[in-house]
Amino acid sequence: MTSSVDHPQLARSRQLDLYRRALRTLPGGTDSNFRAWGEDTIYVDRGRGGRVWDVDGNEFVDLRMGYGPVILGHGDERIDDYVNERMRRGVSFSLTSEDEVRAMELVCELTGWVEMARMTVSGTEATMHLMRLARAFTGRDKIVKFEGQYHGVHDYALISVSPNDMADLGDADNPVRLAWGRGIPDAVADTIIPARFNNIERLRRLFERQGHEIAAVIVEPVLGNAQGILPQEGFHKAMRELTEEFGILEIFDEVKTGFRFARGGAAEYFGIRPDLASFAKAMGNGYPAAAFGGRREIMSLLPDKVSHGGTYAGNRVAAAAAVRTLEIIRDTDALDTIHRTGRRIQDGLREVINEAGLPFHFTGHPSMFGIMFTDKIATEYRDWADTDHALYDAIAVGMHARGAMPEPDSREPWFICEAHASDDSVDRAVTAFEASLRAALDARARGELPEAGQ
Repeated sequence: MTSSVDHPQLARSRQLDLYRRALRTLPGGTDSNFRAWGEDTIYVDRGRGGRVWDVDGNEFVDLRMGYGPVILGHGDERIDDYVNERMRRGVSFSLTSEDEVRAMELVCELTGWVEMARMTVSGTEATMHLMRLARAFTGRDKIVKFEGQYHGVHDYALISVSPNDMADLGDADNPVRLAWGRGIPDAVADTIIPARFNNIERLRRLFERQGHEIAAVIVEPVLGNAQGILPQEGFHKAMRELTEEFGILEIFDEVKTGFRFARGGAAEYFGIRPDLASFAKAMGNGYPAAAFGGRREIMSLLPDKVSHGGTYAGNRVAAAAAVRTLEIIRDTDALDTIHRTGRRIQDGLREVINEAGLPFHFTGHPSMFGIMFTDKIATEYRDWADTDHALYDAIAVGMHARGAMPEPDSREPWFICEAHASDDSVDRAVTAFEASLRAALDARARGELPEAGQ
């Protein structure tokens, strides 16, 4: 998270003390590698609406929203009051509650194509179970995934995720299986075939060569781990036709896009009916709710032929949160508000960047978008390397010092929630961006910030 650019100084004494304390018991001082920012690690105190406060009392417009789950806003009383009422009846029984049944009914209703679903605790578990189901249904072992896409932290997902050096991904026509970190057995990695997003001809050649081995293609509808790079026109339709032609299942990983792009998620937004899908994040407004579901004939392999379980799967807290969140998404204009707010922020940023004369484009969807400093439209993860991510990262760090908090890594999009529309979050975010951009460009002019590509 460090930057060579001078920024206003925030109070950090309590967080530095907590960081040093945490290092004694938590590797990196956190419970996730993605939160470990060294001495810049942020320790949160509370959130409300579209804002968060750290333990030193610094206030931020939250543009991370927990990496996307908090779609309505922190501490939303509509959700919390319902969860609190339900949890007082008990939380964990390893028995099934009506809330679980109702939550999955809502998933089926909102998507319009999911016929059966089950709850789990995280998006990681959801994609893991879907891969197992796909293998069981087809009798094949291989799974195709696209470079730069993130499907959780189980071994089968951590292939060709996010290297900085694109050469590590191998030849364009024959990408390598690049394990992300140690401890992933070669036998596991060998069941995953990396492919390149937005290239249907290469995908066809792969299917023609190895289709008899491939159980499924798993795909984030947009590259959520690369600022939400969009599919090119017709890509998803062509891929759906290709999977059907070769008898390969299509898994939509909607952990980030589900109930955010539209009530029916990215499948509705792009007009696709996949075979299976994972859901999490927005379905519980921050509570640890996740689900996987799809066609009845595939899901019906549960409970007799495919293993799935989990003591906390469908626990009352998560199930209740999912029920209330999905009802709000169904019955109100929350998503329309989020989309309008995202467009307002983009309008403000566009004006600022155009005034600075920089090449750029927005990626993703107004509810979940990135800013790429480049004149080339990115179509796959390898294109990220050609963007000016040094400039972006410096701006993001500078925004923290000015009261707005995007992720300080140009791979991560900005996430917008309903509550951002109810105060001055839009203006504050744009103002913080403008001042941080100016500081970063001044630093570059002084030779203190690397030029693009360096």
